[in-house]
Amino acid sequence: MTKAEREARQKERAYELRRIERELGAQGFRFIAGVDEVGRGPLAGPVVAAACVLPADFEGLGIDDSKKLSEKKRELLAEQIREAALCYGIGEASNHMIDQINILQATKIAMRRAIEKANEMLQARCGEEIDYVLFDAMEIREVELPQRSIIKGDATSISIAAASILAKVYRDHLMIEMDGAYPGYGFAQHKGYGTAAHYQALRAHGLTPIHRKSFLKNL
Repeated sequence: MTKAEREARQKERAYELRRIERELGAQGFRFIAGVDEVGRGPLAGPVVAAACVLPADFEGLGIDDSKKLSEKKRELLAEQIREAALCYGIGEASNHMIDQINILQATKIAMRRAIEKANEMLQARCGEEIDYVLFDAMEIREVELPQRSIIKGDATSISIAAASILAKVYRDHLMIEMDGAYPGYGFAQHKGYGTAAHYQALRAHGLTPIHRKSFLKNL
């Protein structure tokens, strides 16, 4: 595939990803936040959510579901998204909260925190507020805004895809920091997920303060 063909395909994909945002814009919604999370499955670390409002003319070439992108590509796109976004926010729920209230409820709290932070940034920058929320396969009634839950939203909506990239890059950096705080567990490599190497480290060294005890009841 030539460079021109690759760029043409990226433009086509970006246009497709903006379809839902275009439809909502035609209905009068101006500040549409895509919201996604990362880290529901790991044995350690927080669950992290991001909310992101993009300008209508944002091209977003190369943006897609964060799981489909290389680490290098995610890093580059995250920087572009942060520079171009009207606003964005990151929300976390700790491993302790996950143990206390379960991963689903903790994920919802992380998402609400992300929306609140994004809304604060939007208010500070232009005196406006988020007026619609797109969730990736989630409904949060406590968020009192028009909203839509989209199955595989990170592969369907450019706003959700952008949020998935921001959340993934943020959490990966956090787990790399945890690798320094708790050496020997390989957090920089597996980011807290249940790999064979991670389980081997747990059997050798036991749990750290960032492990999810409710996910490791047999250890």
